[in-house]
Amino acid sequence: MKATIIPLMAAVTLAACNTAEKKQEKMNVTPPVAEKIRHEFPAIHGDVRVDEYYWLKERDDPKVIAYLQAENKYTDTMLSPVKEFREKLYEELKGRIKEKDESVPYFLNGYVYYTRYEEGKEYPVYCRKKGSESAPEEVVLNVNDMAKGYAFYNVVGLNVSPDNKLVAYGVDTVSRRKYTIHVKDLETGELLPDAIANTTGGSTWANDNKTLFYTRKNDSTLRSESISKHLLGADPKADKVVFFEKDDTYSTWVYKSKSRKYIIIGSGSTLSSEYRYLDADRPDGTFNVFHPREKDMLYDIDHRGDKFYVVTNYNAKNFRLMETPLDKTGKDNWKEVIPHRTDVLLEGIELFSNYMVVSERKNGLSQLRIINSLSGQEHYLDFGEPAYVAYVSTNPEMDSKQLRYGYTSLTTPNSTFDYNMDTKEKELKKQQEVLGGYDPKNYVTERLFATAADGTRVPVSLVYKKGFEKNGQQPLLLYGYGSYGNSIEPFFSSNRISLLDRGFAYAIAHIRGGQEMGRQWYEDGKMFKKKNTFTDFIDCGEYLIKEKYTSREHLYAMGGSAGGLLMGAVVNMRPDLWKGVIAAVPFVDVVTTMLDASIPLTTSEYDEWGNPNNKDAYEYMKSYSPYDNVVKKAYPNMLVTTGLHDSQVQYFEPAKWVAKLREMKTDSNLLLLETNMDAGHGGASGRFKALKDVALQYAFLFYLEGISK
Repeated sequence: MKATIIPLMAAVTLAACNTAEKKQEKMNVTPPVAEKIRHEFPAIHGDVRVDEYYWLKERDDPKVIAYLQAENKYTDTMLSPVKEFREKLYEELKGRIKEKDESVPYFLNGYVYYTRYEEGKEYPVYCRKKGSESAPEEVVLNVNDMAKGYAFYNVVGLNVSPDNKLVAYGVDTVSRRKYTIHVKDLETGELLPDAIANTTGGSTWANDNKTLFYTRKNDSTLRSESISKHLLGADPKADKVVFFEKDDTYSTWVYKSKSRKYIIIGSGSTLSSEYRYLDADRPDGTFNVFHPREKDMLYDIDHRGDKFYVVTNYNAKNFRLMETPLDKTGKDNWKEVIPHRTDVLLEGIELFSNYMVVSERKNGLSQLRIINSLSGQEHYLDFGEPAYVAYVSTNPEMDSKQLRYGYTSLTTPNSTFDYNMDTKEKELKKQQEVLGGYDPKNYVTERLFATAADGTRVPVSLVYKKGFEKNGQQPLLLYGYGSYGNSIEPFFSSNRISLLDRGFAYAIAHIRGGQEMGRQWYEDGKMFKKKNTFTDFIDCGEYLIKEKYTSREHLYAMGGSAGGLLMGAVVNMRPDLWKGVIAAVPFVDVVTTMLDASIPLTTSEYDEWGNPNNKDAYEYMKSYSPYDNVVKKAYPNMLVTTGLHDSQVQYFEPAKWVAKLREMKTDSNLLLLETNMDAGHGGASGRFKALKDVALQYAFLFYLEGISK
């Protein structure tokens, strides 16, 4: 269906017009104005900063809540002309979801496990069957029943005991990512009295079926700082701390090896890691250090047979695979299995009794490499699309010849395959069903390369509906992230159909700071090279305009979290390039946050952004920090979203940013702040509630384009 573009009819006798500026003037609505209260930070490196909106940091202050609510009301008012359209968009997005649905079952320790959704219900039902799929169903957890009475409810870390009688899981009812671990008796349905607060939600059973290892969080910084051991029936306050991470730039976690032989504690920062291991049959034993941490050396471990396997960047920027005997785990005993390659990033391994599956990335695309550990023969899976995502899925059993993997692309719905590594036969177990008649043949995907100012070729993944004309007059949404080495994959989204069917193209800029093109790609977009991330994104936008995919009058940008930092930076650097920008839970007050060690995540991210207590790092991050660089000039139309309980990027960063933009901007473009008062970094809980956020974002874009249905 071609995009329908007609004048919008406002609910307040608004005449049809072509620009958001005139619409705002016609509405005669005054945006909220935050009070200015001078707050002077202590001088650092001879520099004194003043923040007049620092008071918004007080979450429990009624004045702060009133301001956020006023902004929400203003957003609703300004988008009132598309209120009905927004509601229809929500129903449209929801209508593509198969409400009664079920995941592909997987086998673990004598049981078949799967997740199903019931019609009209927000939350999953976790189930299992003993022995085979034809056995009677046992409900492990029905989260719909558990979530009754809560505005937010999230369950993570389901972990069944080795004897299959108990399940441990974490619950967060605030969206602060501080989980309480509970234990349920699967034979009686009884909830045991054990309730362990302030954890990451995950846990690991020892093989005695009564000892749980788990990660505790620091109460204020939320850093995952220690591993404790809980004996069922004991008071959690008396749980023994078996490992405490003293370095506040590190976080820690615990898991069990796939072989189920070892409990493993990991500890790591951005650039360094360290592991400890313990026989899972001896939970009261002492953890052994696998190899002591070293500066700028990362490694991950897993176990099979008489060896540990190590994926490491030791003398290998793009990582390599090593092996070592069980009783000699130090680096001096490591033997190379897969060497370092300059053009291939080794991302991880999946071990089976007779096979090893290696996840790699080449030219920005994921690859799955199958190695027969007995014969040494190997091959790659073939996927045959220009831009796609392939990944190892749930494979909990070592003694299997079947690889469960996932596949998707910008046009191919999420698909689950079983691949027989012996016969090389693959079976599609399930493909995401998109209701409403979606046909991938009606859409086109491309993989392009934009050239950055320094000559670097930056990949761009692109999708649009057939009939899209490259005449420079079509709307295009450009998405970016570019931090932490996170590669943004060209995955399928049924929500995106609502954009494509109304004439939008959707593009992903695989900018530096991610890891799409190898480890160097990440290193060239962090610390003192962070600005490459921003200029890459701008160069991708310029390239798409040059190639007539869109124009400045129809180019939109979007990013969230660290991608919200990207949005803040590019609107400061090139505000003229974008018709509209969506910044979701944006990290925009870089200097203030990185100077405050009490804020969650700060100390663990010095290796990503720099430590502003050092003068050179302070000056560099201040030169791009969005909040510190807002000046009197015209900015594009902007929608900024946040969550009151966000633990990753505190709500006050986007709130302060919007307040300062309101004060400084010289244009009359839309500037909207939407705060979810019941949610945090990930938005609303539940599979349908989250679609309201998407409907808001799309309504904003369509409003600016004059698309009303």
